[in-house]
Amino acid sequence: MSVLDGAIVLVAVGLALAAAATRRVGARVVFGMSAMLLAACAFQFWREGFYWQFLPVYSLLAGLLALGWRRGRPAPSPLPPRALAWLGRGSVAGLALAALLAWSFLPVPELPAPHGPYAVGTQVFRWVDSERAEDATAGPDDRRSVVVQAWYPAAAGEGAAGPSRYIDGLERLPDFVSLIPGLVMRRYDRIDTHARLDAPVAAQRERWPVVLFSPGYGASRAFYSGLLADLASRGFVVLALDHAYEAPVVELADGRLATPVVRFLPDDPDRLRYMGARQAVRAADLRFVAGRVGEPGAFGPRLSQRLDPRRIAAIGHSFGGASAVEAAMEDARIRAVANIDGTLYGHAATGALPVPFLLLESDHRETRHSRHYLDGNLALVRHARAGGYRYRIAAANHYGFTDVPLYLSAPARFAAAVLIGGSRGPARTQAAANDVLAAFLAGLSMDAPGDGVAAAAARHAGVSGGPVGMRAGGP
Repeated sequence: MSVLDGAIVLVAVGLALAAAATRRVGARVVFGMSAMLLAACAFQFWREGFYWQFLPVYSLLAGLLALGWRRGRPAPSPLPPRALAWLGRGSVAGLALAALLAWSFLPVPELPAPHGPYAVGTQVFRWVDSERAEDATAGPDDRRSVVVQAWYPAAAGEGAAGPSRYIDGLERLPDFVSLIPGLVMRRYDRIDTHARLDAPVAAQRERWPVVLFSPGYGASRAFYSGLLADLASRGFVVLALDHAYEAPVVELADGRLATPVVRFLPDDPDRLRYMGARQAVRAADLRFVAGRVGEPGAFGPRLSQRLDPRRIAAIGHSFGGASAVEAAMEDARIRAVANIDGTLYGHAATGALPVPFLLLESDHRETRHSRHYLDGNLALVRHARAGGYRYRIAAANHYGFTDVPLYLSAPARFAAAVLIGGSRGPARTQAAANDVLAAFLAGLSMDAPGDGVAAAAARHAGVSGGPVGMRAGGP
């Protein structure tokens, strides 16, 4: 939300509440300030276009103009003066409340700027894995679609085509994207992802380490743009997947939009078998992308030759973290894994992990992790052959690792933090998470001597934990 947008909403609501609550706000004041606000709205409309969130504001200004006109020129009315006054106050107060509620979702959220030394480039790749059937569709010959967005260190200001789009299918979104009304996201084409489309790869290194990323269950890769751009700015090529027919909206290679297909099993009341099966599909998606890292030209002529297939890590948030763990258990090309607040299912909850791991958690008191989550990650720590780290971020909830809280205005974020936790906020949560993640992944890059993970965690208040299953010096 721009400064102008916020000023219009706040002044309109404040004036409306003052005018509705007391008659001491004179007709000239109400009419004059409403006229000035109307001019500001006209300028805002000319500069930024139409936002549906402004409809209650426009109605509120019309009501204020009418209220100011009526106070200045009282006219006969069939209603008693006191009833007319209360009706006017109630209407204005109701519109003020509607304006605040409409602005709970920002028209154009602002993502935190990356903290690393590199500019960020991005490209999207839409593939079909001819070796795997697609079990979410009815066609017997349908093959598995895999969509990947690469975020990478870029040469600053050179040859970029323009800003990247925030999410697939903006012109034809479904009614709901996860639980978010598609209407809310209509202007998300204006979100600054801090990445330039098709920008040249930065030349400071011959080959860059690769990080595979899997999002949470039912989440789009777009929901993690702030976190992913920040990691790329720190010197990693992040390959973020959209898992087709599970992500809320995915544009496939043939241009079709894939939306979720859910087939719960009738004899699986806790959905453990279902989640285990979907986790296996996701892990296969990650292994497919890991295999493409070494293929000449798979990621285009420029980016492909700058990826290091000997340094691949897998990370993910929530269900994506569990999927990354399973992929690392089954693919020797993956040399490290990070699970961000993920509940483990199937093989990931029982198997032995052969590579170093990082378990990065939100505040248990705020997220209220399930017993299945706690037991599964305790088993992960016990079965880790190469050791790892476990850190918890105080006052962070499960959604603070995503962009989703940033879709809300500041008052709505405050209300959400009171109701479901997460007072640390997404910007501070992601900053702490990526400092710890980057230090952990730097071991894969062999750039960080000693225990850089502990040093990174120590820079942030409320981040507690340390090495588990290994000596303090590292795995």
